[in-house]
Amino acid sequence: MSAYSPSAGVPFPCMSGQPSYLELFPSGEIPHTFFTYQWWEDEATTVFWAFDPHEIKRVIRFGLFRDNNLPRKSLQKRDPQAITAFLYSLVEPHEMAFIDNLSHYQKVEEIIRRCQISGPPLEPWSWLPTKRDSDLPSIAIAEAIDTESHLHFTRISFEELVRYFLGYRAPSVEWFLQQHTALYIHLLNYLQMFPEELGKYKEVEQQHLQTRSPFAHRAVNRCLHAMRQPVPASPPYPGFQFIAAPIQQLFKEHLPSLKAILLELSVLGVRFTRTYVHAREMNWTKPFSVEIPLLDELDLTNPAPALDFAKTTTAVDEEYFSGLSHKSFVEPDAIIKRLLVLWELRSLEVWECCTGLPDMIGYIQEIVEALYTCRNYHSFTSILSGLYKYSTSHSTFTHTDSATNRMTLTPVLPPALAYLLDPTENFVAYRQEFQTSPGLPFLFPHIREYQQHGPPALHQLFQQLQRQVPTN
Repeated sequence: MSAYSPSAGVPFPCMSGQPSYLELFPSGEIPHTFFTYQWWEDEATTVFWAFDPHEIKRVIRFGLFRDNNLPRKSLQKRDPQAITAFLYSLVEPHEMAFIDNLSHYQKVEEIIRRCQISGPPLEPWSWLPTKRDSDLPSIAIAEAIDTESHLHFTRISFEELVRYFLGYRAPSVEWFLQQHTALYIHLLNYLQMFPEELGKYKEVEQQHLQTRSPFAHRAVNRCLHAMRQPVPASPPYPGFQFIAAPIQQLFKEHLPSLKAILLELSVLGVRFTRTYVHAREMNWTKPFSVEIPLLDELDLTNPAPALDFAKTTTAVDEEYFSGLSHKSFVEPDAIIKRLLVLWELRSLEVWECCTGLPDMIGYIQEIVEALYTCRNYHSFTSILSGLYKYSTSHSTFTHTDSATNRMTLTPVLPPALAYLLDPTENFVAYRQEFQTSPGLPFLFPHIREYQQHGPPALHQLFQQLQRQVPTN
């Protein structure tokens, strides 16, 4: 694989004799992988020729091509009316007049600008060892270093990380490594001035930092080695292993479908932010989860009719519910626990998908309506709950009529069905609906009913459930 080599990076400005980040992190901190060729680059070119605006937006966003002018050259060759329509899909209504005054070239530049993701400003390393912190316990120092490392990690956009893991240059990742080299330099100078602090920082490195940021640990470990301290070398595995390996694996599993992988990456970008950027503490070892069962089931590269999807989902859910018994409610067993966990995971996945792929909201709404038709209240309320989560920040979405290409603002929550998720009086609206039209139940209200009214509530539930699926 012809890839960006860390040895070709920007040198770290430092005093004579002090290392650049390339010496401290010579492997670039990513696991070695091999691709016969960069198949996604050929696919990216195809996307521009096919001219699907949604796909083009994702290709520009992740930038998985070496020629930075590829989007510009491809779009400038398109029909001016097509470019204008594309740009209209990216702007707010009040910006329309501004767009009309742009030239064809300016419209192309505006499309590229709006499709690209700009990360937060890069900041220099700001944790510094000081003599006044000598009385702090070593764990407090380790936590402070780890917090600083986490802060710098949040300054890297998910898109830049993906590019870096595939061998492209990523300035924000290089900056991140440079700042950990700055930690090395600051600490080395400090320990040379105050060698009596060596014992403290050996505790920091050996007892507390090994389970925290691998980048900070590498810097402190190398610093202690430079001070000729007898400490074991830092582990050889790459610091980005926890997230790079899962991302690289995606490009092997999805070969050769750039459309599918960009859909998945768009959702994973939301998960990345929730997992790392909005987290109080960073888990540097737990592999980043790239599993999105809902997206796999939806198969947006070739989506099935909503009713077909609902029927397939209902058949799977019926299998799960077939093992449910009275005992499942009295002493919660693995069956009911699994159903509840899957309900919550599905709800969260819907929120992630709506946030990362807002153009799929209309299809999800169709699925909600189809699940309601199938009386699958379990999956119906789970997906509706995900739409509700998204609607708290975005109450409407832009729906484009495929026949007329007309765009309208549409409520995220289907007005005719949203009332069934109203928790008032233990979801009284849902329970009344279930009484008259039983099906696969939304379990939480029924669990609460059992807690409030005892076995009679279960007897009634299972009488209705037996009309839908056989139970044990």
